[in-house]
Amino acid sequence: MKKTSVTRDRDVREAVLKKVLSEHVADPNVLVVEELGLEHGACRVDIAVVNGYLHGYELKSDSDNLQRLPAQIAAYSKVFDRATLVLGEKHLETASSILPSWWGIKVAHVGARGAVNIDTHRPIENNPDVSSFHLAHLLWKPEAIDILRQMGVTDNLSRLNRSALYNLLAETVPLQELRRHVREALKLRTKWRHPSPPL
Repeated sequence: MKKTSVTRDRDVREAVLKKVLSEHVADPNVLVVEELGLEHGACRVDIAVVNGYLHGYELKSDSDNLQRLPAQIAAYSKVFDRATLVLGEKHLETASSILPSWWGIKVAHVGARGAVNIDTHRPIENNPDVSSFHLAHLLWKPEAIDILRQMGVTDNLSRLNRSALYNLLAETVPLQELRRHVREALKLRTKWRHPSPPL
């Protein structure tokens, strides 16, 4: 039976987890989360890696379209230190024209034996413009309150809504420190709505 040369969503995801992120998946000090919600679920990150950086991976197989990509780029770019688009070859020209220059690009294609291979087309750089307010959205309310208390802010925090807490974090905590707190909070969570399946 002839193998298809068109990449499919599930196969691209499996290839990224096994070939690009295998060391991270196996490392107990690194958190790999699928379908991480941004802006309280308004956008979902296909794969997020939390180690010394927050790194988001968006996957667009040949079977996908790019209709949602501009909105996804905007959401990722507010939060992630680094971002990579993994895409089917047919999308390369169009996606390259709209991606910020600091985004990495990897191309997924079907090899001679039918396996999905992933090649680097453009290396990643660091995001020059992370938003403290949107980064704080990754925190659950108790996590946000805990960080503010660590910073010495204690007045009526439990009465504030999440938006007010995120504003307070953005105003109170320097960006580099907030990045560290958010990474630590994500790693300490024991309950995820969308845990990564074991490979």
